[in-house]
Amino acid sequence: MSFRKLWMTGLTVSLGVLSVQAKTAKFAPPVPLTPAQTALVQKAIGQEKATVKAIQEHTPVVQTYIQNMRPDPKLYSVPESDQYMLGRVDFGKTFNDKSYETKSSKHGFFKGSFKYVSGLTKAFNISYSSTGFMDMMFLDPVSFDQQHYDFAFVRREFLGTIRTDVFDVRPKPKTGVGRFFGRIWIEDQDGNIVRFNGTYTSNANDEVTRYYHFDSWRQNIQPDVWLPAAIYAEESQGGTGKKGTGFRAQSQFWGYSLKLPTRESDAESITVENAQDQSENSQDVSPLAAKRQWVSQAEQNVLDRLVQAGLLAPPSDFDKVLETVTNNIIIGNKLNLPGDIHCRVLLTTPLESLAVGNTILVSKGLLDVLPQEEDLAAILSFQLAHIMLGHHIDTRYAFNDRLLFPDEATFERINMNHTAADDGDAAKKAMDLFNGSIYHDKSASVSLFYQQLVSRSKSLPALVTPRLGDSLLKADGTPWMSAFLNQGPKLNIEDVAQDRAALPLGSRLRTDSWDDKVYALNLKGDQILNPGDKMPLELTPVYFRLQRYQAAATAPATAGAPAQAPAQIPAQAPVPDQPQPAAPAAATTDNAQPQQNPQ
Repeated sequence: MSFRKLWMTGLTVSLGVLSVQAKTAKFAPPVPLTPAQTALVQKAIGQEKATVKAIQEHTPVVQTYIQNMRPDPKLYSVPESDQYMLGRVDFGKTFNDKSYETKSSKHGFFKGSFKYVSGLTKAFNISYSSTGFMDMMFLDPVSFDQQHYDFAFVRREFLGTIRTDVFDVRPKPKTGVGRFFGRIWIEDQDGNIVRFNGTYTSNANDEVTRYYHFDSWRQNIQPDVWLPAAIYAEESQGGTGKKGTGFRAQSQFWGYSLKLPTRESDAESITVENAQDQSENSQDVSPLAAKRQWVSQAEQNVLDRLVQAGLLAPPSDFDKVLETVTNNIIIGNKLNLPGDIHCRVLLTTPLESLAVGNTILVSKGLLDVLPQEEDLAAILSFQLAHIMLGHHIDTRYAFNDRLLFPDEATFERINMNHTAADDGDAAKKAMDLFNGSIYHDKSASVSLFYQQLVSRSKSLPALVTPRLGDSLLKADGTPWMSAFLNQGPKLNIEDVAQDRAALPLGSRLRTDSWDDKVYALNLKGDQILNPGDKMPLELTPVYFRLQRYQAAATAPATAGAPAQAPAQIPAQAPVPDQPQPAAPAAATTDNAQPQQNPQ
């Protein structure tokens, strides 16, 4: 089957019964484009074909998270259910996907493994192509041209530092259903489409097939290469819950530089840049030191494999922020540890943390929603307690051949979550560590966070379910560190004066879609005007402050963080080679200038 037929089949079925139709209607003839505008549109048509080919050469990781929403009289809308999917997409020859299988959970959220296909199907209780959200990577992969579409110039607008020409696009009459209908942003230097926003057309007489609305963003991740970075979809009505509900969804793309192993042995030849050598330099080792090095070998093998699979960020400057908070806990408690404790960032959204040897991993989603440094300290205390109690990773992973498996099997093959008994012991030890640190008098904020987590955990089971490590909650829904619950004021989300107990997703970090490095966002504080502005643990629209690709400069070595120093969450990011999310600055004249980055 041709690529066009595959795409149209997936699009027509996958986007069904989800939103308002874009029915065929009569429009006034578009205002003719100027010669310069026509030239830019023609250049964009050619670049779009090149972009489709570029996408087919890569196998990115795709994460889709959906929250079904219900109206709320005081908060406008709140989540009532959610769905999470993670896949590795291969567009090399066909439009398909390889899903990350999920191990069965002892917390009761999973009843065995499932594929990305079934995950997307269950998300909307319908049967449709597993690549539904991924269809929105494309405007029209085959027939995006002036024979099938009309273009109307709207204005010029800056998206970050990128000046774009904005056009409304609609399919010509009698060109078939499933055509893009909306607005595109074309950067005026090379003619790349960097953003498109709209829906797809349906048959005017069809009362069943409907399409939802989406906002698709691309980033300049390599010289002259713009590839999908994120897609946001939303409908105020049309979710799969009760009547009158809607949904919000985000698909995020990263790992474009990853290679997709075709056989289990292929992983053997993959090398990881910036891997940390944690071995000791002494010639002779004691039996205890030998045991610790064996654990360290298993640790490094697992960390390397997670990076290869696109699940763990390579070492980054943000790791130093996490390690500063960890060192504050270690020094405050006067701990004498045999080796340094390292920290890394999992790239996934579910709220989880884990300890792999002497390395603490915290998911990007969890880091995004933590409002204060002391909240992070509580999370790190929990995993530091596991390390101190000797709850180390299974040393069978010291044999590297045990890690030679396809990327999508990572969740099934690597088991790193602790037992309920170990988590219980670690929670008690973690409270002692927190109370012995410089954060001991800041437990009120931690209390609010855990109260908020408990409050929304039943409606967001996919978000609070770990994929690799430890949950923040017990099987009964109470926090492992429940001692915090009574150490602060009672949560009142309707009180604007009360500090935010948890932030929306995407509030802390961004991921480089090419090399998977993470950077802290440079954001100013939000002013909360009403309870609906708090949006704890919620999805929000996607906006990027776009800029052209810049080769990363070699940064000079920096000294270690001072002991017991504030971690300054969020930290300032280094000069990025990727854009930072922010609201776009609109300009309506040909001589418009970009706004300065917010401080």
